[in-house]
Amino acid sequence: MKKTIKRMKKVTKQTYINWYKDMLFWRKFEDKLASVYIQQKVRGFLHLYNGQEAVLAGAIHAMDLSKDKMITAYRNHVQPIGMGEDPKRVMAELYGKVTGTSKGMGGSMHIFSKKHGFYGGHGIVGGQIPLGAGIAFGDKYKGSDGVTLTCFGDGAARQGSLHETFNMAMLWKLPVVFIVENNGYAMGTSVERTANHTDIWKLGLGYEMPCGPVDGMNPIKVAEAVDEAIQRARRGEGPTFLEMKTYRYRGHSMSDAQHYRTKDEVAEYKKIDPITQILDIIKDKKYATTEEIEKINQEVKDKVKECEKFADESPYPEVSQLHDVVYEQEDYPFIK
Repeated sequence: MKKTIKRMKKVTKQTYINWYKDMLFWRKFEDKLASVYIQQKVRGFLHLYNGQEAVLAGAIHAMDLSKDKMITAYRNHVQPIGMGEDPKRVMAELYGKVTGTSKGMGGSMHIFSKKHGFYGGHGIVGGQIPLGAGIAFGDKYKGSDGVTLTCFGDGAARQGSLHETFNMAMLWKLPVVFIVENNGYAMGTSVERTANHTDIWKLGLGYEMPCGPVDGMNPIKVAEAVDEAIQRARRGEGPTFLEMKTYRYRGHSMSDAQHYRTKDEVAEYKKIDPITQILDIIKDKKYATTEEIEKINQEVKDKVKECEKFADESPYPEVSQLHDVVYEQEDYPFIK
């Protein structure tokens, strides 16, 4: 019997308003983290998503959050928020507080939200690529028609695990969408210096995997491409590889001096800022008045303040928690 595949939700006036509200919140959330990092409230590494928001906004629009899943690298603070996680808990996790998504034990690079289908947050470059295929295999094995979006950066696309995973995903026709968020730089190394051509999507051709480039600064283009890939996976036709051409406005991490690019280059990309693009459409089509836009801006500001207050006031974990979060099974059969 042929499966009935539900098509992507229409892009409406409300979609544009929600995109603006969500992407602005994600941007301001990350800006706040940069600010508190300097105050040493957030420690360790901190990788911010500024500039790449359209990839997430478009992808979420195409997903069915009741069954689809996502896994990504360490630039991972706003994805779980977009999928339904409480942003206060995400900020608390970055502060190392017990009210965080992993009780303060994961930190910046390891945000998880099993309840909302977000499987991390992975610090090992490319480590999440085979894991994403494994989650997709689990869905196929159990007979679910859920699809897993497996996201990684242009630097991770050079890891050997990608090729092993691509081969197996095609062989087993796994319901997975591989997404490389090509922001131009692997830390400080440009794409031009990591391979003999810059079209990362072409890596799919060797496996006869459907693949192609996407304007990663435009949530509509992202949603359309991800929707097509998700539908293909739901039909049992296997994986897709999408190269989202995007850009990050901040450094690789907070310790990045950014000597590898000019301020003029960043300014050029700010002309196609995904948030500005959506706001321009809202204004042009008169989807919201100036007052309504200002109200959204204030709501976003207030929401970020709430997150900061919650994280500031939350307690740190007790030392005893070190023993509570370790997997233990008395009759574990594999250790004698």
